[in-house]
Amino acid sequence: MSSLSPSCNFSAFSKVNLINLAEMYPCDFDFDEKEKLVYELGHYITNVKEDKRFANLSGLGDLAKMMVKTRLHIDYPLVYRLIKLSLVLPVATASVERCFSSMKNVKTDLRNRMGDEYMNDSGICYIEREFLQQVSVEEVMQRFQKMKTRREQL
Repeated sequence: MSSLSPSCNFSAFSKVNLINLAEMYPCDFDFDEKEKLVYELGHYITNVKEDKRFANLSGLGDLAKMMVKTRLHIDYPLVYRLIKLSLVLPVATASVERCFSSMKNVKTDLRNRMGDEYMNDSGICYIEREFLQQVSVEEVMQRFQKMKTRREQL
């Protein structure tokens, strides 16, 4: 991801690293697109280094905005796709780590034989605990009292 960084006039740019990054996303880049990406990266870096508008960018977010502003995202769609994936990766990783961290709190040594459905329900309740704290116990009780009975009377 650092190979995409615009700092120091793209000094960390590496075609090999970016091709390896694309290979980590087999659903997003098929074989033909990987071949095209090699050529697209060569043209992209040449054009971007010559363009003074890209000289003082601080990060990938600024780079993506400038590509859209200059309409280079249309000329280099595969490079732009790599930039978007690089911007999303930290967010996706953090949310997965948060879920696993909360799973440790839900599934303890005392509760290690719970089924998948109960585990999922408990995990959602733990992750969304701020939202659930807004619901009062009285509201829940009233909702259950208003429900019809499910069993037939004998």
